[in-house]
Amino acid sequence: MHDGEAEIDAGLVRRLVATQFPRMATLPITAVRSTGTVNAIYRLGEQLCVRLPRVRRWADSLETEWQWLPTLAAGLTLDVPVPVAKGQPASGYPFTWAIYRWIGGSTYTDQLIADECQAALDLAQFVTELRRTKLSADAPVGGRRPLTELDSGTRADITAAADVIDGPAAMAAWESALNAPSWDGRPVWIHGDLLRPNLLVDHGCIRAVIDFGSAGAGDPATDIIPAWAVFGPAGRRAFRDALNVDDDMWNRARGIALHQAAALIPYYSVSNPEFAALGKRTVEEVIADTFTA
Repeated sequence: MHDGEAEIDAGLVRRLVATQFPRMATLPITAVRSTGTVNAIYRLGEQLCVRLPRVRRWADSLETEWQWLPTLAAGLTLDVPVPVAKGQPASGYPFTWAIYRWIGGSTYTDQLIADECQAALDLAQFVTELRRTKLSADAPVGGRRPLTELDSGTRADITAAADVIDGPAAMAAWESALNAPSWDGRPVWIHGDLLRPNLLVDHGCIRAVIDFGSAGAGDPATDIIPAWAVFGPAGRRAFRDALNVDDDMWNRARGIALHQAAALIPYYSVSNPEFAALGKRTVEEVIADTFTA
């Protein structure tokens, strides 16, 4: 999916585990199919999984998780990844990698959710709990640059995706978002990537939030993006009401969601079409919300 991506397969994972954690060497190893783009994931036995960063620019995200997940997990009611062991570069693999507890469940889809509004309330509770976590001075920086600094790149991505989205409508939605006041408030803990692939569903409800590699101190609007990236109109209203989002934050968050989604479409159209399709869906939700609100 990426230039310079490390070569990863089950054989490599088996060698890494066997040499660095020999007590786990006999556990079966199977690839986990997902739309994830940052890490390759392999099941290790029944209770564990191995995550290996694909490219250098995301290798530090695993370190972020390893350092901060135990602190964040203490205040969260949804399940989150539990680090078990950290592996070192070896066998031709150049990055730090890690073993985590396996979390059961399936990636979020509309068909798996029993009640979208309840799912929105559950995720809003997670966002609220995360924001309440004490922010120490050494917390990493999370989130994206101000929308005005993302303008040229977002316009280029919308243009590049114009064969699969309503380009003029998306551009108008982006220009509307640019009118939102810039954020100048107090940073809070944010997850930074609350997309469907990072939400696990079990028995009709959101059970877990995964992939905390982008977590850090940032603009609270960043974690409003599920309003468009995850939910439809009913869930969106429930999510907004539960978090008491004012118009300025809502418009800014809508711009963040559009910026992220537009970039996914041309980048992953060939290498990860399911992920590109999620970007297209988000753009369509943003357009609908912008011009019907």
